[in-house]
Amino acid sequence: MKLFEPSLRCLNANQVYLMLDSEVEWALLDVREEGAFDTGHPFWAVNVPLSHIESRISGLVPRLGTPLVVLDDADDGLARRAAKCLSAMGYTDIHVLEEGLAGWRKAGLPIHAGIYVPSKAFGEYVEHHYKTPSISVERLKVALEQSEDMVVIDCRPFDEFTTSSLPGSINCPGVELITRVYSLLENEKTTVVVHCAGRTRGIIGAQTLINAGLRNPVVTVKNGMAGWLLSGQRLAHGGVNVAPAPTLESLQKAFEATQRLADAVGLRTIHANQLREWRQDTSRTLYLFDVRTPQEYEAGHIPEARSAPGGQLLQAFDTFVGTRNSRIVLVDDNGIRARITGFWLRQMGLEDVAILEGASGLVRDRLASTKENSPRVHQPLGVMVSEITVLQLHQLMAEGNAVVLDFSDSLKFGRGHIPGAWFAVRARIAEALSKIPAGLQLVLTSEDGNFAALAYSDVKQISSTPVSVLRGGNSAWSMAGLPMESGRERLTTKNDDVWYSPIDRPDPIQAIHSYLDWETELIDRIQQERGVRFGHLRVE
Repeated sequence: MKLFEPSLRCLNANQVYLMLDSEVEWALLDVREEGAFDTGHPFWAVNVPLSHIESRISGLVPRLGTPLVVLDDADDGLARRAAKCLSAMGYTDIHVLEEGLAGWRKAGLPIHAGIYVPSKAFGEYVEHHYKTPSISVERLKVALEQSEDMVVIDCRPFDEFTTSSLPGSINCPGVELITRVYSLLENEKTTVVVHCAGRTRGIIGAQTLINAGLRNPVVTVKNGMAGWLLSGQRLAHGGVNVAPAPTLESLQKAFEATQRLADAVGLRTIHANQLREWRQDTSRTLYLFDVRTPQEYEAGHIPEARSAPGGQLLQAFDTFVGTRNSRIVLVDDNGIRARITGFWLRQMGLEDVAILEGASGLVRDRLASTKENSPRVHQPLGVMVSEITVLQLHQLMAEGNAVVLDFSDSLKFGRGHIPGAWFAVRARIAEALSKIPAGLQLVLTSEDGNFAALAYSDVKQISSTPVSVLRGGNSAWSMAGLPMESGRERLTTKNDDVWYSPIDRPDPIQAIHSYLDWETELIDRIQQERGVRFGHLRVE
């Protein structure tokens, strides 16, 4: 079945909106920068900024024949530039949304601010329909002060936990909870308190334990760490307390519980032969995700599997999967974490989700490279990048003969960059070049130089002065012992290239309030959306 006529290269908003109920594979791609995407977009749009399209598109949309609908702000040329790039990469069925987001808005169709919107909306759906119990931060504070019988678990990845956390919390990421929680409990009266930075992961984590039949009282922290901050409390930093590895007894309990949950939602199990057939089926998109921790993945994984820790796959689904109605196969070492992840994906409305049976043997016997199996990067053909070293750049700058254009994201640029460097967004190079001093050698840089190398050919096409890339980027400059400066002066374009968390905004407290209001309103807003197939188990 053809989703769109191949000759119909432009589609209006109503045509695209009607297709959200389709069971055919396709992708709706918003090619604006992440910060612009954050200000408003269709519910099911997947953000693939034109600036990063070479490195992200193959992971999000791996099948070249997938029908694509590309949108920008107002059909202002960005989507058509992206369509040209996608065509050069080999994608064959590309369409542009007429009038972009402006056309969507003109048609009266719903627009959502924020990122990870489908996942966030699902978290609100889970809390609403399962009636997930919560504890207020005020009540939690009293309980901690009085040393009540409870264990507080931070279910975010370890790098987030060690940056900041609730005082006294223990780290146990997402789908690890079901196997590790037993080691933290001495009796069935101990209250288990699960939290994240805000709401979604804490809700899903707590409800996972409840659905799995844990006999202890389980609650999530209302509004998580955000609520804690709003109550005037301080966060802890540098946390290292992690949940112990699961015992054989806890693994057995978890296996039995997750098997019951998998059966309850009709989660399918496949074997290696079926996976092989699906890999050879060029008419369907297949995502193969390893839902274990990144550390386990790097120690060895099935070839072609991508790292997608279960909790993060649920939290930010649209950053892993760009094709609607695709096949998803989940892998771990014993099926427990894969089943928990699949249990929730099925309730998110995904029909074609399966668990790979016997994956532990494949992981043990067919180890891939310990380097992460990242999506391929589409490199510009025939482009030889001119590089200069840190010492050469230092000399050019001392002589006043060079200007540095930094393609790091604006958050990283603000935290540290080469003195005198200018910030630039790759998709807006013409605008950037119009703002910087003329007549000097252009030296492009980024965090490690790789992204700057991708931008090289774009700059070269329109620059009238010599262009080079700093070998090793800002990291090489810093490692050479040369100074860095901070601040956001010398911005050549608007700094809407990345999402700014509430903490990174000018008024963090007000931003946190706004964020929580936005998130809790999603449960009502999804009522007007097409293509939402959320479901839940009936709990007596």
